[in-house]
Amino acid sequence: MHWKLSVVAALFAALLIGCAPVRTTSSGAVGVDRKQYFLVSEEQVEQSASIAYAQETQKAAQKGALNANAAQTDRVRRIANRLIPQTAAFRADAPGWKWEVNVQSSDEINAYCMPGGKIMVYSGIIDKLKLTDDELATVMGHEISHALREHGRERVSRQMGQEAVLSLGAALLGVNSDAAVGLANQVATVTFQLPHSREQETEADRLGLELMARAGFNPNAAVSVWQKMSSVGGGAPPQFLSTHPSSDSRIRDLQALIPRVMPLYEAARGKG
Repeated sequence: MHWKLSVVAALFAALLIGCAPVRTTSSGAVGVDRKQYFLVSEEQVEQSASIAYAQETQKAAQKGALNANAAQTDRVRRIANRLIPQTAAFRADAPGWKWEVNVQSSDEINAYCMPGGKIMVYSGIIDKLKLTDDELATVMGHEISHALREHGRERVSRQMGQEAVLSLGAALLGVNSDAAVGLANQVATVTFQLPHSREQETEADRLGLELMARAGFNPNAAVSVWQKMSSVGGGAPPQFLSTHPSSDSRIRDLQALIPRVMPLYEAARGKG
């Protein structure tokens, strides 16, 4: 079995070798400088994200759940309007994206930013965690940073690569059963996807911290947000089994980086 997995891994590596590494963002004060590999174009992903986002907003609107609370929507958009111009520190094209910012009424503790700047904040994360503006900026800055780093495009590329590798690997190894392919898929996910997913989360934490500081939001709020997340998280899985860093480890990471971005925060507050 081990040699078969080695063949699959080698096929995946060979597939990536054909791609030139891309630097999606500048490293910033927090030092995020990992180069990435993509199998799909930025334009294709952004077009698909725009369609998917339109579908989601339409469904929410049909339920009367889109921007139902005007004050909450205004608050989220006000924070976004401070964060978005600061994205230029990481990539010059980002402020010019076709940004959309909406709030969906839902008990779910969630928020996302699709490729190209399509933001959705769920009311549950605001209400249940009783977020301050600084804490809400932490959440939004984190999600915006996923878009800046093109993590969605990266995940799509990985999925495409996995599917290509599994098909080719099965043919070369003479494996045709659905069970065997399913096992190979699980192995590929654990081997290639899980570590990078944790890495993407850490990158978004770090870039988001700098983004909020540049926008004049207190970086210390990043710590209090994850403390609140931890308090409602219940029985979260151990870090090595999760796609996300544990609350304790990400809090330590953020605390170590706060001194780097505090001068940016103080400068932004001085301008205000």
